[in-house]
Amino acid sequence: MNNSVLEACKQGIAAWQVAFNNQDAKGCAAQYQENCVMHARPFGEFVGREAIQAFWQDIMDKGFKDVDYTDVEWQPHGDNAFILSAKWTMNQAFGVVHKEVWQIDTDGKARLVSDDFEVLGER
Repeated sequence: MNNSVLEACKQGIAAWQVAFNNQDAKGCAAQYQENCVMHARPFGEFVGREAIQAFWQDIMDKGFKDVDYTDVEWQPHGDNAFILSAKWTMNQAFGVVHKEVWQIDTDGKARLVSDDFEVLGER
């Protein structure tokens, strides 16, 4: 597997985390491919960058911030993608990333093709 693909995927999740912690919903949404499907349990399914940006804006407006990841695992997925799974915490909640598919996009940057995460509780 190509290490540069993994590095691009790691840069993608890092960019998402920085955007979230800067309360930048548009910056978060920019890490998703245009037609990405996001399963945000228990909230529902969000399809497309615009809907995903609105979801993150709503979460930020409710005071959620300070996301951090632990137990991060990367699994190769085809020639130009990796699957990320992890645990996450925020200031007001915690949960798990079941499966994020990060894939190299047409511009060479890795973006989310699909995202499946769950809120397990409040802090």
